[in-house]
Amino acid sequence: MKRSRWRTTLCVAAVLAVALGARAVAAGARASRDPDIGYVYPAGGRQGATFEAAIAGRYLDGVSGVVVSGGGVQATVIEHVKPLNGKEMTLLRDRLKEIQELMKPAKGENKKTQADAGQTADANSEGEIDRAALQKEMGEIKQKLANPKNRNRDNPQLAEDVRLRVVLAADAEPGQRELRLKTASGLSNPRVFHVGQLPECVEKEPNNKAAGTTVLSALPLVINGQIMPGDVDCFRFEARKGRQLVVAAGARQLIPYLADGVPGWFQATLSLYDPNGNELAYDDDYRFHPDPVLFYEIPQDGEYVLEIKDAIYRGREDFVYRIVVGELPFVTSIFPLGGRVGDQTTVEMRGWNLPAYELTLDAKDKEPGVIPVSVRKGELVSNSVPFALDTLPECLEKEPNNQQAGTQQVTLPIIVNGRIEQPGDVDVFHFEGLPGDEIIAEVYARRLDSPLDSVLKLTDAAGLQLAFNDDHEDKGAGLTTHHADSLLRTSLPADGTYYLHISDAQQKGGEAYGYRLRISPPRPDFELRVVPSTVNARPGASVPLTVYALRRDGFNNEIVLSLRDAPQGFTLSGGRVPADKDEAKLTLKAPPTSIKEPISLRLEGRAVVQEREIVRPAVPADDMMQAFFYRHLVPAKELKVAVTGRGKPQTPAKSPPTGPGAGQKPAKSAPAPKPNPK
Repeated sequence: MKRSRWRTTLCVAAVLAVALGARAVAAGARASRDPDIGYVYPAGGRQGATFEAAIAGRYLDGVSGVVVSGGGVQATVIEHVKPLNGKEMTLLRDRLKEIQELMKPAKGENKKTQADAGQTADANSEGEIDRAALQKEMGEIKQKLANPKNRNRDNPQLAEDVRLRVVLAADAEPGQRELRLKTASGLSNPRVFHVGQLPECVEKEPNNKAAGTTVLSALPLVINGQIMPGDVDCFRFEARKGRQLVVAAGARQLIPYLADGVPGWFQATLSLYDPNGNELAYDDDYRFHPDPVLFYEIPQDGEYVLEIKDAIYRGREDFVYRIVVGELPFVTSIFPLGGRVGDQTTVEMRGWNLPAYELTLDAKDKEPGVIPVSVRKGELVSNSVPFALDTLPECLEKEPNNQQAGTQQVTLPIIVNGRIEQPGDVDVFHFEGLPGDEIIAEVYARRLDSPLDSVLKLTDAAGLQLAFNDDHEDKGAGLTTHHADSLLRTSLPADGTYYLHISDAQQKGGEAYGYRLRISPPRPDFELRVVPSTVNARPGASVPLTVYALRRDGFNNEIVLSLRDAPQGFTLSGGRVPADKDEAKLTLKAPPTSIKEPISLRLEGRAVVQEREIVRPAVPADDMMQAFFYRHLVPAKELKVAVTGRGKPQTPAKSPPTGPGAGQKPAKSAPAPKPNPK
């Protein structure tokens, strides 16, 4: 059922989206000529490795280098190939014919006669044709003419190819980075690039079941590959009985959104087969994450086959993936999902191949927000899961609390850490309120990797429903497409007891269905996103930026924006988001001279909230389109700025006059005589 659901949904959505949105995407693509890269392949490597990587994109003229966030990564450009237009192809074909004629020995002519007849630009100083040079040129021309992108213009955003030589230092910090290309017109957009600690391999075609699978070396291992139209990649490996196998694919994680594809990313599927071809396990997503993860205990020693493909057999160059496979630690859930700033929190962990099932997190000297949590088992590091920190008092949910008659009492403000432990479970909390009290109830679950699809309901003591909410969109969660967390805001009508009910909209539940429920008066606040995350400017020129204000709990005051610790010469104009507005257009003016290397800039916003000033950073982001229509603010690690080229010519200052009469106004000349009308 899961497979047919995906295939039906994707096929119908693809037809509708293409019909309605293709022209809009094409028009949007033509609007900008900034350097743009669609993918990096392979999208990472192991510490200490040296390898070649391929990039495809457009507007990459003059590509000269690579910028990677963090240290320990060096990359140089080997080659840049652009598709040929009709005129270029004709000229190359003519030159190819000319070379072939020169290389063909004339009948009855000796070497001297050929040399005499070949007094051309292709002859050397002695008048002889340099056959080795012509042979090399002929090979280069044939290679250029054979480029399939000369004729296939279906994906113009991937028209140009760049080859890199990548060198990773042995002590390069492992983790996710951002890679950009340096071109004559500035920096490209960022793409995800990983530095890993496990051995890696790159798939070799053909490797489907019919042609023969790729044999993997000892696990654990990272597999890098691409899925082309109709492609299925298969990998064979040995496994021992009792091994707790984890297979985690990264595809959408590498390229979050595709503007011209439905559902808006490469929807990978994973299958595991025994030596007889029987399917043992299958997954096409991990909970609400599009990238699939398989968990499987090996039943007997032998060979097994891992298969990856697109859910409806689509494919193209930017369907890039990384698969981590082996007996790896993997955290599937934690509880509670957060803790209080300054406190120690004991966290229960569930998952596969974990070194322990409890972890103590110390939030001393931490700021409110979300931090990543992972565990280490020997040399292996698990996936990371989010853990939220806040300053409000906290408590744990206490069962039984399903019915209004036996609910758990809480005193506001409070954050309740709980979970919907079984299908159909409802947790109910009661608190005292006064007439006119304004109350915010907000769930953090899906944003903290919980599968809970929450529903909130507020009732009075008589059971009368006063407020209800299912889904609340958080524009700050740029990688979330189903905003399943709930938020309700209401004013209490009278003095009395009120009941807050939380449940799952799909009537599901379980150990992983945790939540954090904030119940408090409004806490006005804001977050900021600055778009785009890559800025290219000429010396002395001004370039536009857009800042989005994500207002919380009714905050509507003005936000004043400024650069923080910016290098000399950068100035910001229009630096404010007006009251009650959610975005502002700014201009960033570059220094009057070019800067050799791209730099990172930081913006921040200041506002007065309840008679105190708060300062919030502007997180770099990119406005990405999903499936022809939807748009998301996807956060980036850095706001990178390149100042290149020549600035606007300055008008030279006039030299002061010298000599006799300097500084005096010139005498007026006599008017010219009027012509005689006769």
